[in-house]
Amino acid sequence: MIRRVFLYIFIAFAMGAGAQETANSRQARQMFDRTYQLVFGAQGSMLHYKVNIVGIYKTEGTIWTKGKKSMFEESRYMAWNDGNNYTRVDKKKKTVSYYGANDEDRDKYASKFTFEPNNYTYHIADSEEGYYITLKAKKGVKGIKEARALIDKKTRYPLNVRIKLGIFHTTIQITRFKSGGIGDDVFVFPAAKYKGYEVIHRK
Repeated sequence: MIRRVFLYIFIAFAMGAGAQETANSRQARQMFDRTYQLVFGAQGSMLHYKVNIVGIYKTEGTIWTKGKKSMFEESRYMAWNDGNNYTRVDKKKKTVSYYGANDEDRDKYASKFTFEPNNYTYHIADSEEGYYITLKAKKGVKGIKEARALIDKKTRYPLNVRIKLGIFHTTIQITRFKSGGIGDDVFVFPAAKYKGYEVIHRK
């Protein structure tokens, strides 16, 4: 779902090659590395997200991450990724769908957010709200045209991520951020709670 935009953008920042030569670009990279570790480090993290793409999609929920593992919960959907298996629950349809962790079919939006870090330029700017780290696509690059993350000056916590995809912009608001103290049990699908649901195997 759209909540994965947040993950894709942050992962893309972290994977960015250190080929940027300006002092500003180097500073943007170093600062984002610290925030990346808070979000995706071995200690794990949790945050609440809210996104509204007018006329397309509106949702909010909570996501937990730890390395390659993740779990999210929204009003209708929940999903667990333990690093090997991806299990999605649709509470409205009462279905449980099983995928491989790397199966692209698990999310129809994923292909829209493919990201090659070297296709972008990086920049950091100071503001009263925090530090803005911006990526802009080079000429001819498809998919995400621009991404901007707002980072808290004191904690280095992510506050929001604004993206441009095609002709529209949207901002993912981030609250209740916590880094550390995330146990591995969070990412294990509790099958016993969904015994009455229809099972769909997608592997």
